[in-house]
Amino acid sequence: MKIRKAEIIDIPTIQEIAEQAWRPTYGSILSEEQCVFMLDMMYRTDVLKKQFEGNVHFFMLESEEGAIGFAAYEAMNEREGKLHKIYLRPLQKSKGAGTFLLEFVAQFAHENGQKVMYLNVNRHNSAVQFYLKRGFQIDQELDLHVGEGYYMNDYIMKRVL
Repeated sequence: MKIRKAEIIDIPTIQEIAEQAWRPTYGSILSEEQCVFMLDMMYRTDVLKKQFEGNVHFFMLESEEGAIGFAAYEAMNEREGKLHKIYLRPLQKSKGAGTFLLEFVAQFAHENGQKVMYLNVNRHNSAVQFYLKRGFQIDQELDLHVGEGYYMNDYIMKRVL
């Protein structure tokens, strides 16, 4: 496996991986309508382009078969950063790829001066356990209205780098 900095031309691959990962991850947590709404809200081409052109760093995780995952990270200030997204193709889970990608992002953040990395994760997402095992702690709960009557019912988790 290798990781490279993503480019705007990777947006269709990012969208494809997100689409593949969302149903298995959120299908039992969110309604299909909310999944469709949130995928559009978070992964439309114009939204991703704006993030690429801003301060968000995207990374592609690749194997011999091609792109198998991605992550997006942003320095929020000199001390703190946020992992916005980390997704794998469903068949890549439980093979160490997620840990490999997460640790790369943590190292990137640390090398760029951040001392703490935050992320939001749905309180009912099995990934909560993944993050706890990798040094994150639950910092707070957040119910964030995202539009059209939908909410993100998240934990904000943090990890000291």
